[in-house]
This record gives sequence, structure tokens and C-alpha cells, in this order.
Amino acid sequence: MLRSSPSIFKVPEEYRQIARALFPCEGFPPEGGPSIQAAKAFAGILGIASDYTLLLEGSSANTPPVHEHYTMPHFLNHFQNNLDLLIQKTWVAKDDEGYKERLQDRVLPFIAAIEQEQYAEALTDFSRILEELAYLFFGAQSHKEDFTEYTFRIDTQMGLFWWYGEQIGQLQKLTQDRPVDRECLKAILLIGLCYLTNF
Repeated sequence: MLRSSPSIFKVPEEYRQIARALFPCEGFPPEGGPSIQAAKAFAGILGIASDYTLLLEGSSANTPPVHEHYTMPHFLNHFQNNLDLLIQKTWVAKDDEGYKERLQDRVLPFIAAIEQEQYAEALTDFSRILEELAYLFFGAQSHKEDFTEYTFRIDTQMGLFWWYGEQIGQLQKLTQDRPVDRECLKAILLIGLCYLTNF
């Protein structure tokens, strides 16, 4: 299971300041949650800055999209197709085929929550999707305490992505305690969606 510890020690030093701005070690301040600027900076270190910014701006009601590809309906369709390919191409033992089915069953309600702009609910769904996906990719290793360090050893950007997946728990707790700006929640969700769509 992906853990939601606020610890940032796993993140390489050169990325720590940006990661800390997105998910502070001490938790979010009483007056707010993550900022959209912090989300954009984190997308930059994940290598998805260009697509992420165009998608974030194109999905805003105030800004017309640069291209149809950056509208939310088109993007969600692309995300769903790419995630389906990732699931289908992942080899698992016969006993673990149920993980694939459970993951596929989670995708449509997740997309529906985003379409209805229920970002707090989508955040919870996305956390579960990432848990299932981590198991499909990494097997039992995804349940170990050193999972994030393990992914950093494979690839830094991949490690940052799975660290981000662990930290989503902070946002889940935050949305239970107080209202969080929906645009901020959307900005956080789009990081993971954009990364997986371009995986």
C-alpha cells in the first residue's frame, strides 16, 4: 500500500525544495493547501511541464484551450486509453489477475468524479488506483517501507512520481478537515494524470 507519510527524506536534495513546497513536511498550514504554482513547479521536475501547463490552462473555464488535445474530455479519454494499455501489457501471475480487473473497475468512477468536478472524491479514487498500479508494476515490492527509495534507484522522475503518490494521503486528510480550493485539488490530480498519460 502506498503510504502517506509527510517525510521528504527520500527525495534527492536537488528536488527537495520544490517537493516541500507541494507537500510540506510539517503538513499544510491552517489557512490553506497546496498552491497551483507549487504544482506547476513539481510538474517541471517530473518532465511534464509543457503538457501540464497547457492542460491546466486549457481545462480552466477562463482560458480557451490552445488545442483540442488540452480540453479535459479529450485528455481524460487519452488518459483512460493509455492506462488501459499499461494495465493490459503488465504481466502478472495468474493469481494476481484480479488486480488488473479491480484497477480497471476503478477507472470509470474516477473519471466520472473528475468530469463532475468532485476533486476530493477523485483524489481518494486516484490514491487507490495508484496503489493497484504500483502492485502491477512492482509486485510485493510496492508494499515495502523502502518502496519509494527503490523507485528512486530505478529512475529519479519515477521515484518523484511514486513519492507524489504517497503524499496524496496528506490531501485526503486535509479535505476531510476543511474545504480546499477545488482548482488546487484539480492541479494536484492533473500532475498524476499527465504523468501517466505520457508514461
